[in-house]
Amino acid sequence: MKAAVYHAPLKPHTIEEVEIDHPRGTEVLIRIMASGVCHSDHVIWSGHRAVFAPPMILGHEVAGVVEETGPDVTTVKPGDHVIAGGGLRFCGRCKNCRAGRAYMCLNKFTASRGPDDKPAITWKGKRIGGIGGSSVGFAQMSLTDELSLVKIDNDLPMDRMALIGCGVTTGLGAVLRTAKVPPGASVAVIGAGGVGSSAIQGARIAGADQIIAVDVVDSKLESAKKFGATHAVNAAKVDPVEAIKELTDGGVEYSFEALGNVKTIEQAIRCLMPRGTATLIGVTPDADDLKVNAYFVISGERRIQGHHLIYSVGALDQRYIVNLYRRGLLNLDDMVSRHGKLEDLDGAFRAMEKGEVVRTVLMPN
Repeated sequence: MKAAVYHAPLKPHTIEEVEIDHPRGTEVLIRIMASGVCHSDHVIWSGHRAVFAPPMILGHEVAGVVEETGPDVTTVKPGDHVIAGGGLRFCGRCKNCRAGRAYMCLNKFTASRGPDDKPAITWKGKRIGGIGGSSVGFAQMSLTDELSLVKIDNDLPMDRMALIGCGVTTGLGAVLRTAKVPPGASVAVIGAGGVGSSAIQGARIAGADQIIAVDVVDSKLESAKKFGATHAVNAAKVDPVEAIKELTDGGVEYSFEALGNVKTIEQAIRCLMPRGTATLIGVTPDADDLKVNAYFVISGERRIQGHHLIYSVGALDQRYIVNLYRRGLLNLDDMVSRHGKLEDLDGAFRAMEKGEVVRTVLMPN
C-alpha cells in the first residue's frame, strides 16, 4: 500500500510503498476512504511532541471499509463501513474498566503485537507505525483493534464521518461531557478550527444562550456562525478578553481553548466570570508552561480543567454523534473545507497554519 511517511520535523512527507500484514486476533484491516488532517498531527510534524519520533505514518481521524478481520473479531465483517479514530481501545480487565471507566483504561495503549511478533507495518524491511501503533491515517490501509471501531451505515459520507474519529468527538465531548454546559449558559470558544467548531456546535446542542467564537481569521469566524456562534470576535483586531467581558457583562460561565497556545489558554482563563470554568482542549507543544494568576483563580473560585479525546471517546459514544448528524442536529458538511490526496498532506498542514481551513480531508484511495 501507499503511505505518507514523516521523516523529520517540518520536512516534506514522501509517498512510499509500505507492507501491511494480515490481521491477527482481534485486529481489523481497514481500507481508508477518508482521513482528516488534525492539529494533533501537525504538532508532531512540527517537532513539538518529541515522544513521537520519525520515521512514522501520521493520521488518526479515519473512516473506511473493513477489508479483512482477524479470527477473533466478532463485531464487524468485511464490507462494513466504520469510523476508526486513533486506534483507541480498552482492555476490559483493569480496575478502571471494571469500575465502568473504560475511557480511562490503564492499558489503552497496550500494543496488540509484542516486540518479537511480526510487525504490523514495515517500510524498507523495518517496523513503522503511527500515533496509534499499527493504526495509521495517512495511508491506504490501517490495522486497528475491533474495539476501536464504530460501525456506521453504508450511505453516510466518509469524509464527514472521518471527522468524528477525533476532532468532532473531542469538541463535543469537552462541552457535553467534561464541562457539562447547561442550557442558558454563556460560552466562549477560542479557536474556530475543527475542534473549536465542534465545541461551538456542542454549546448550541446544549442550549447555551451566548456562544462567542474567537479567532484571527474572518472567514473562520463567518463559518463559526454556521455552527451556532451568536457572536464573533477577531482577536487580531481587538483584545478578546475585553470584548468577551463587554458582550457578557463581566465574563463567560464557560470557556474552551481549542488551539493549544499558551497565550490563548491565558485568555480562556481571564475571560471567565467568578465561578466560571475554563476547559483546555488544544494540544500544546511539550515545552510549553502555563503561568496563571493564582489570586484571580482563587478569589473568583474559577476552575481550570483539561479535556482530551482519549478520555472522552468512551464516555461520549460516537454512535450518538453519528445520529446527531443523521438527524440534522450536527453540521459536518460545512466543516470539510477541502479534499486532497496523500500527496497533498504538506499543503494541508500549511493551510492549517494560515487558518485557511476548518478541516482538510484526504482521500487515500
